Amino acid sequence: MTGASRGTGRAIAYAFARAGADVAVLARSTDALQELAAEVEKFGRRAVVLTCDVTEEEQIHAAVSEAIRGLGALDVVANVAGGTPTAGPFVEIPVDAWQRDMRVNFASVLHFCRAVGPHLLQRGTGSVINVSSVAAVAGVPSRSTIAVSKSAVVALTRTLGAEWASAGVRVNAILPGWTATAETAAVRENQQVSAGLMHAVPMHRWGTPEEIADSAVYLAADASRLVTGSCLTIDGGVSAYVGGPTLLDLLALGRLG
Repeated sequence: MTGASRGTGRAIAYAFARAGADVAVLARSTDALQELAAEVEKFGRRAVVLTCDVTEEEQIHAAVSEAIRGLGALDVVANVAGGTPTAGPFVEIPVDAWQRDMRVNFASVLHFCRAVGPHLLQRGTGSVINVSSVAAVAGVPSRSTIAVSKSAVVALTRTLGAEWASAGVRVNAILPGWTATAETAAVRENQQVSAGLMHAVPMHRWGTPEEIADSAVYLAADASRLVTGSCLTIDGGVSAYVGGPTLLDLLALGRLG
């Protein structure tokens, strides 16, 4: 599980442990992972701590090998790590920012799938869960790097979902909407902006990392055994709200925060 030191990744690690899974948790912050491992062990499960920069392909392959050694085999791979660091007009975003955001949001998922694919295909079973974003399904002014990088995750998910299905390996994606994490703290703390966003969300509230984690447990379990190449949108109805402000309006409001 990548991006496990905080937010959604941490919540998914807890949820998997509560569901009875041993976990290998990956992030750049070893201290945070050690704290997470201690919490996981309270559920009576094992936790393998792996410090890994997901933008470095060699570290990815080493981490996957260590996870397999530590757990014996991998049944589920959750690619959660990502970020939204770049904002601004498309013509003003420098090439190095594009390269950085594509490495963090897409290339990391690509390389983890490449690293773990042979293991899962040989075993003839497994579930890969890629965390994308609702930004992948709409144009997002001034956020072109996240829109494109997360859309690429969706395309890879659908392709591998179809390609690996006959081998018994499922690949799906989760598309979160506005979720209460550290990355959205500035927006949530701005009462005017937050109220405007939530007014336009049909369920009128922020999502939680735990709700994203529940969907990951579903995609990892036998309950979703016929589900592959699919994208599960967890956004409180934002992307379905035809009568209200568009996703573009919501993201524009968010930029004010």
